[in-house]
Amino acid sequence: MTECVSLTDESGTKPNMLGGFRCNRYTAFLILFLVFAFQGFIYYKDYHKWQQLMDKVDSILNEQRDTRGMAYGIITRIEGHGIFSASNRQEIHLKPIIYAITPTFTRPVQKAELTRLAQTFLHIPNFHWIVVEDSPKKTNLVSRFLENSGLIYTHLAAATPPNYKLGRNDPNWKKPRGVEQRNSALHWLRENLKPSHKGVVFFADDDNTYAIKLFHEMEKIQKVGVWPVGLVGGLMVEKPICDNFTNKVIGFNAAWNPDRPFPIDMAGFAINLRLLLQNKDAMFSYDVKGGYQESEILRHIVTRDELEPLADCCTKVYVWHTRTEPPQLNVEQLLIKKGKRSNVGIEV
Repeated sequence: MTECVSLTDESGTKPNMLGGFRCNRYTAFLILFLVFAFQGFIYYKDYHKWQQLMDKVDSILNEQRDTRGMAYGIITRIEGHGIFSASNRQEIHLKPIIYAITPTFTRPVQKAELTRLAQTFLHIPNFHWIVVEDSPKKTNLVSRFLENSGLIYTHLAAATPPNYKLGRNDPNWKKPRGVEQRNSALHWLRENLKPSHKGVVFFADDDNTYAIKLFHEMEKIQKVGVWPVGLVGGLMVEKPICDNFTNKVIGFNAAWNPDRPFPIDMAGFAINLRLLLQNKDAMFSYDVKGGYQESEILRHIVTRDELEPLADCCTKVYVWHTRTEPPQLNVEQLLIKKGKRSNVGIEV
């Protein structure tokens, strides 16, 4: 005779049954939790793979932008500077290429700053812009901007290590800025160019204003050219002191730490490309005191008496450290909290 098992417990209620197994509510909850956890794990893996794919797609699109932008820049410069003309072509060929290195980082005024620079650089026929973002990868804003700039350019990305990042309220001088980006550009130059290439390397920060005349002055450089910089170091002008008879630098009028080996602003000098390629130790460093980055790179290349004063023996100002004032976006912050940005669908 077959023995039957009662489905009623001692209290007279029927227990939960799942797949032929007797279980209580806690077991059911555990099983449901495991099912959801497993589904979440699968979703996370799929999302992670999807994100990796999208990152690759973004990288490919940015590279395509660089290619299209380079082609557009070449065509624009051929048309704008009359390079098809035999006389112009020969004249431009004899001039060194100005390689301007610009570190940049994401902020509200970034595109405005880059636009101001680009409008000046378009007037220089023998020009190559190396823009290096402080970012793990190239951003769409800068990629699109460069693609449509009409300039010949190289777009790089190099993130500053977290321990060297400035905090929100840190003063600019507290930690070295632009080291990773400038060194990345120098690495690119050394990997892609030869000492036989005629060129001049200039560190063109995006918070400065440049006169076209400055770049014509750079064409004269044999080693390292220097000139005055306006509105920097607490002065109306910071400049090398030039001897009119010998055309040599005999001192500097810098007010801040004038005992530096080269008391000069980053915008106050440019270096012959050949010397940078030959002196591979000429780099910027995180291990020097504030205000010594210029001295750190120049000490590998020249001595003070080898500096070449330009801009009419350092009596003319062709670059200003203007620094765009940070915009007041307190109303925008209120809109962001409400989920209503003013720039939805608009790149500023």
